Amino acid sequence: MNTKGLNGNQLKVIAMLAMTIDHLAAVIFPNYPTDWWIVGLHIIGRLAAPVFMFFIAEGYFYTRDWKKYALRLLMFAVVSHFAYNFAFGIPFIPFKTSAFNQTSIIWSLFWGLIALVINDCAKLKKWQKTVLVIGILAITFCSDWSCIAVLAIMEISTNRGNFKKQMKGMLIWCTMYAVIFFIFINPVYGIVQLFVALAIPLLKAYNGQKGSWKGMKYLFYIYYPLHLVICGIIRIALYGNVSVMIGG
Repeated sequence: MNTKGLNGNQLKVIAMLAMTIDHLAAVIFPNYPTDWWIVGLHIIGRLAAPVFMFFIAEGYFYTRDWKKYALRLLMFAVVSHFAYNFAFGIPFIPFKTSAFNQTSIIWSLFWGLIALVINDCAKLKKWQKTVLVIGILAITFCSDWSCIAVLAIMEISTNRGNFKKQMKGMLIWCTMYAVIFFIFINPVYGIVQLFVALAIPLLKAYNGQKGSWKGMKYLFYIYYPLHLVICGIIRIALYGNVSVMIGG
């Protein structure tokens, strides 16, 4: 730990700003336009997910009570489901329209935390852990960033202390997500997913410190659904109650 670089709070603020730019671009310029400057806005948005994944692994390492942490995330995932689907015009009841983007990334972040708990559970045999993790991958497939977020979180946690391995593992899984996006959703935006690599210098600058303001986690819990509700209002004002991305 040192005083140089970026602390956890600063990295989360950067991720929140990047996420907001990405989501506003999605509702103002819907259905994956390929204008270079709009694509550029979504490239900025790729900074967000790796930071959120990284700090789930960090949070698990530092938490004194993973059950309380998991409960907060689960409640957050439920609230965020409705906010996320409202933002982008996706039905609240999953799988009415697609198997993709049926709920927010918070669903995968929650299950990523549970996967870490399972992986560290001494009472479970290896085959039991494998079965449970496969089950988690199945139930997170439908969310934003899909089960890839779970796998990336596990990679980051497993290789804690070796930044190169953490980032290499994360990039491997994110590349798989990019390939799926390229084939099944949109080729240009499949390539856009590869720009998660831009988050690596930010994460490398992490100084291991949480930051002096303890209210950051509560700010995020409020800000995430709130900004999505605002995005939904903008979507309806501009286009009516229509979907603006895959999943709707």
